[in-house]
Amino acid sequence: MNNREFIVKRIAKELKDGNVVNLGVGMPTMVANYIPEGVDIMLQAENGILGVGPEPKSGEESLDCIDAGGNYVSTRKGASFFDSSFSFCIIRGGHVDVTVLGALEVDEEGNVANWMIPGKKVPGMGGAMDLVVGAKKVILAMEHVNKNGAPKILKKCKLPLTAIHVVKTIVTDMAVIDVCPGKGLILKEIAPNVTVEEVQNATEAKLTISPDLKVMEV
Repeated sequence: MNNREFIVKRIAKELKDGNVVNLGVGMPTMVANYIPEGVDIMLQAENGILGVGPEPKSGEESLDCIDAGGNYVSTRKGASFFDSSFSFCIIRGGHVDVTVLGALEVDEEGNVANWMIPGKKVPGMGGAMDLVVGAKKVILAMEHVNKNGAPKILKKCKLPLTAIHVVKTIVTDMAVIDVCPGKGLILKEIAPNVTVEEVQNATEAKLTISPDLKVMEV
């Protein structure tokens, strides 16, 4: 199992029966393939689908059924299709329980930067700016450090922000961390074969260790 699979499998366990969930472009879309058995949720694609299923098998793709990232998706029985304006009414109206997004940086105040690196080509902020303020819970799916080994969980974000004070939970290849207003970052779980010290050394922000700290399971 690679890091990305480990992260999305753990995030899938955060989803509760009855949730309406939006999965962001990139790694978060993989969560759809790992919904726990017996958990009935409605996945939304912001381009206009409610009732997205797992990735279709090779040869079973439909050219008419893609998500916001351009990936082929399947649909569940009872799925509905609508235009993007209606889709964003669902998001802005507070009807999304959970959104799972990727991030370039996040900090101890729950601020998130996930849309641009100055000096590089900018594809645009997309639906993230609506999702982070419209969804009831924001979960970040991200690797703990960047390609150069530098922390992505900071005391203060350095890149242009997507939104402030919105992130509730961060799931990485090393840990599960909750953002608690007034308390900062609470380390809830660590990956197998990883120590608390290793997680803290890979994190710029100070972590508070939960008294119920446990090992991540997927």
